[in-house]
Amino acid sequence: MKILLKFSPVIVAVLMAILPTPEGLTPQAWYFLSIFVGVVVGLIIEPVPAALVGLSGVALVAVLGLIDPSPTANRNWALSGFSNGVIWLIFSAFMFALGYQKTGLGKRISLLLIRFLGKSTLGLGYAIAFSDAILAPFMPSNTARSAGTIYPIASNIPPMFNSTPDNEPRKMGAYLHWVGISATCVTSSMFLTALAPNLLAVDMIQKSVGISIGWGDWAKIMLPAMLPLFILTPWLGYVLFPPTLKHSPEAPAWATEELRKMGSVSTKELMMLGYAILALIFWIFGKQLHVNSTVAAIFVLVLMVLTDIITWEDVITNKGAWNVLTWFATLVAMAAGLKKTGVLDWVGNMISTNLTGMAPASVVVLLVILFFVLHYFFASTTAHTTALLPLFMATAAPLLPPEMLPKVALMLAGSLGLMGIITPYATGPSPIWYGAGFISQARWWALGGIFGLLYLLAMIGVTAFYV
Repeated sequence: MKILLKFSPVIVAVLMAILPTPEGLTPQAWYFLSIFVGVVVGLIIEPVPAALVGLSGVALVAVLGLIDPSPTANRNWALSGFSNGVIWLIFSAFMFALGYQKTGLGKRISLLLIRFLGKSTLGLGYAIAFSDAILAPFMPSNTARSAGTIYPIASNIPPMFNSTPDNEPRKMGAYLHWVGISATCVTSSMFLTALAPNLLAVDMIQKSVGISIGWGDWAKIMLPAMLPLFILTPWLGYVLFPPTLKHSPEAPAWATEELRKMGSVSTKELMMLGYAILALIFWIFGKQLHVNSTVAAIFVLVLMVLTDIITWEDVITNKGAWNVLTWFATLVAMAAGLKKTGVLDWVGNMISTNLTGMAPASVVVLLVILFFVLHYFFASTTAHTTALLPLFMATAAPLLPPEMLPKVALMLAGSLGLMGIITPYATGPSPIWYGAGFISQARWWALGGIFGLLYLLAMIGVTAFYV
């Protein structure tokens, strides 16, 4: 059974390839689509590391010459993702996250919030949420942000009140763990740079339909849309999944003691804060300053290394960052291949035929709902983005007026963070918060369904207002 599971991506790709080529596609396009589907299956099952799955797919397509008869053209396509600016922006932002961790700035921010807000359990929930929100614009890995930075701090609080997975989990621990995951899902949709698949999505949108979405374009819509949801989330958890202990006077004292151990704010922490603000200024006002967001990120990364916030050894040995760079670069190339081979046009025309006649606004809402709900079948937001976003944009293109396409593109991409709430495996930090054992699987699925519905309704409301 394990062997069958390991080779399932290959089996799926081969079985699909030997089927008759559908009308409207060339054999090369059909073979490419077969390999693409095999790659998606591989990303879901992960018989080997995800980056290797993508690299294998790109290498096979290039070797078979499915993109172009010219070997040079196939080589250029295979390597195109590695020259993509968005991929290097993601890589640089991973280094920002490392700077937060090495300097202790991320930990200090969380402890300060617990110190000032932690006198009640609800206040602790807001401290966790605000910690995530402050770090979100600079940490595109919500796993590094939520599971790597916030979870280690938050997990120390429940045992202080004798709340453990085996002893009174509902006293405090269950609530704080639910706020931890639900808050990061909202913040992942608030900022373009708060979730790596957001950046992957906007690049795929640009490649498939020629629509460019910048940091400011995203923030102008998603920040005001997500802010009320963010403010409500800890309170909703408090009402729908209430802790039995309402007050936590020991938490501020514990945070104060931890801050005392850390000592006064270091020069490197202040420098890291300054670099984060500098990067944010470039990302927001890049167009006016004539500085590309990726160039700004690399510039700030260089400053961090030169001033010893992180070392060059940190850069070249950061396996997570290089893994993501390889992973996303290959997925960008595969997504571009869908366009080059004509698969996107074929799928879009086929689906749009069944939706012809619907009002444009109804089409947009339907696409947003389907895109969100289909995440139940994915254990990776990246796999979801790669598999579905190009197809949904191809479906929307012939059905909607040109002026509506940027709006539906932003709505689809903007929902990627929110959909992480629905299952225990829906986004990177989920297994960490779920694996702590405070919330049973049945309870997690139930809460995921309730919060998922609320988040989806919020997204539909934004869509209806914006579109």
